[in-house]
Parts: sequence; structure tokens; C-alpha cells
Amino acid sequence: MAVRADRRSAGLSSSRAGAAARLAAAAVPLVAAGAGIGAAVGGGVGAIAGLAVAVVAVAVPGAYCDRLALSAMAARPVSEVEHPELYRLVRELSKGGRLPVPRLFLSPAGQPNSFAVGRNPRSAAICCTAGLLASLDEAELRGVLGHELAHVSGRDLLPATVSAGLATVITYPAALARPLMLVLGPVAALVIRLSVTREREYRADAAGALLAGDPVALAGALRKIEAGAAELALTPGARLSSVAHLMIAGPFHPEGFARLFATQPPLGARLRRLEALAGYRR
Repeated sequence: MAVRADRRSAGLSSSRAGAAARLAAAAVPLVAAGAGIGAAVGGGVGAIAGLAVAVVAVAVPGAYCDRLALSAMAARPVSEVEHPELYRLVRELSKGGRLPVPRLFLSPAGQPNSFAVGRNPRSAAICCTAGLLASLDEAELRGVLGHELAHVSGRDLLPATVSAGLATVITYPAALARPLMLVLGPVAALVIRLSVTREREYRADAAGALLAGDPVALAGALRKIEAGAAELALTPGARLSSVAHLMIAGPFHPEGFARLFATQPPLGARLRRLEALAGYRR
């Protein structure tokens, strides 16, 4: 038992260290850009001022990153009276994963999708779209919720959520002047890619399927979500682009500018891993 506890502790420490490294990597482009712009405008004094502004720009999203992501999807808190079955599933899975029960939010989007945000397990929130709840059966929904809780327990929630906040800050001017997105969008995409990897989704698929107890159900849910996302693709504006990497499936058509923000693995690769987990042979 002591050896198992030591391994778990070492794994968590390694995970936290990796999260800290990804966060630092994501913040570097924004801080460097602030110092560079300041230096170009005001020399040494300008560089210091630009650096200070950039540090504030990094700190503020860190404090409000979860709210920024939820507001981008127009999500609202949902009560147990409204969705008792959703709460039941989340409580069962949280208990099985030895996690605090997260806050639950509902987005009115018709596209089936979901995401988790937060700075740690105690501040975590899970958001489901109305389209997700309408299109999945209970076993599939259980698999998706298991996937999102796996992000919470896997300690990859913080870098993904903070990078969404940083990307929102970077692309904010683009919401006022759309052509700016051509300049600021790639910078925001770089911040996201430095903090989020495709392995994040593979790990959450595997851990979530085991937590929910049905890899096949999660595979079926992913098929429905991908099909629904393709049929009801969202418009990749500044705010939505900044949070797209949080979602279980890419919310945009995978073409043009939206490809910069795509971090989800190909559906086929995810399905093969889940089917292998269920014992299927190809």
C-alpha cells in the first residue's frame, strides 16, 4: 500500500510540474510581446511598462479564466431541480473517482458538446450543451461526463483553462475590429498549443471510459458528437476560438482559420483506442 501511495504521489507531483511548465510556456509569448511593444514605443522605460501590462494581462485571466470560458458559450448554472438525472450521474461518477462534485452549467447551443474548466478539482465546473443532453442516451452521457471528470482528476484542467483565458485576452481587440483576428489569432493559437496537447484527450478518453465503466458507450457518444458538431458547426469568432480546445470535440468545421485552434485528436484514432480498451480486436 505504501508503494502504491508513493507512486500516486509521485505521479501527481509530476503532473503538477508538467502543468506548471505548460502554463509558463503559454504565458511567455504574451509577456514577450508586451515587453517588445513597450520597447519599440518607449525604449527601456517602455519595455518595463509593457512588461508590467503583460503580467497583469496574464494574472487577470488566471483569476477569471473559468468565467471567461463559460460566458463564451453563454452557459448558466443549472439546478438539480431542472436536471436531476444529470446531477445523479455526476455525483455517482465523482464518488467513484473520489472527486468533489463539480458545478454544473448548461449552454443553450444546439451543437452537442461539453467541456470542463477550473483551476483545481474544488473549483471545477462541467458544461454540457443543450444539444448534448438531447442527443445522447444515459450510458453515452455517463461516458462523456466521465471524460470531463478525468480532465479534473488528471490535473490538466488548469493549463487548458488558463490558456483559454490568455487567448481571450489576446483576441479581445479582434472582437472590436474583425481583421485583427488575422494577426492576433495565430498568437492565441500558439498560446493554446503550447499548453494543450492531443495526449490530453487520449488520456481523458481512457480514464473517463474506465471511470464510467463502458468504453463502447463513450465511443458511441463521440460518434454522435462529431456528427452533430459537423452538422451544427459554430462560427469561429474571437471568443469561441479561444475556448474551442476545451471541448470534447472540435466545434468548428476543420478547415481554414479554425484549424489553428484544433487540438482534439482525429475521431478514428480515439475510437480505435477506446475499442482496444473494451477488448475489441481489429
